[in-house]
Amino acid sequence: MKYLLTMISSLALTACGGSLFQSKAPPPAVYLLSVSAAPSGAEIPVDLAVLKPRVQTGLDTDLIAAVYPDRRLDYFAGARWSGRLDEMVQDLVLQAFRVRANLRNVHAGVSAFGGYWLEIDVADFQAEYSANLGAGEMAAPTIHVRLWGRVGGSERRVMSRFEADVRQPASDNRLAAIIAAYNAAAETAMSKIVEDTAAALNGNLERR
Repeated sequence: MKYLLTMISSLALTACGGSLFQSKAPPPAVYLLSVSAAPSGAEIPVDLAVLKPRVQTGLDTDLIAAVYPDRRLDYFAGARWSGRLDEMVQDLVLQAFRVRANLRNVHAGVSAFGGYWLEIDVADFQAEYSANLGAGEMAAPTIHVRLWGRVGGSERRVMSRFEADVRQPASDNRLAAIIAAYNAAAETAMSKIVEDTAAALNGNLERR
């Protein structure tokens, strides 16, 4: 018993000193996606709240997901997104509206009441591997981004539903090429979200 107490005390002191938990692994690389500017159409005189997206289980993290031919979900080692996926997609959508649409105002929202709102479900946001080249080497993946969108007005009335489903092959099975493909797929999906939302808002204004 005396030996056990001594061992526990020694471990506690060692833990306090940090040597048990020190890691020599390099910190993970942090990746940020962005949307480039594009010409916007005529002004749409509305305020739009972009609600925080709902994310498929397993993707609700800041880790960068990969799905293998057997449908096994894994994450790239030593890499992560700049934030959790729901936060990152919300930021991308806001950025896309600000550089590609001419709304009176667009902002992050917490409620679907009191004005126009956009709600997004993230169904897919992963690198998908479909083939093995042999000797353990995988072919370059295809990035799959699939978003379900709903835009509505007051009292949660849904005006339009739409889908952005994008597949972007990576040029190589290296992380830099995979991230570039992620950015291209996300940008295409954001463009579709902006176009469909703007069409729904314009259509509603014309009916009023």
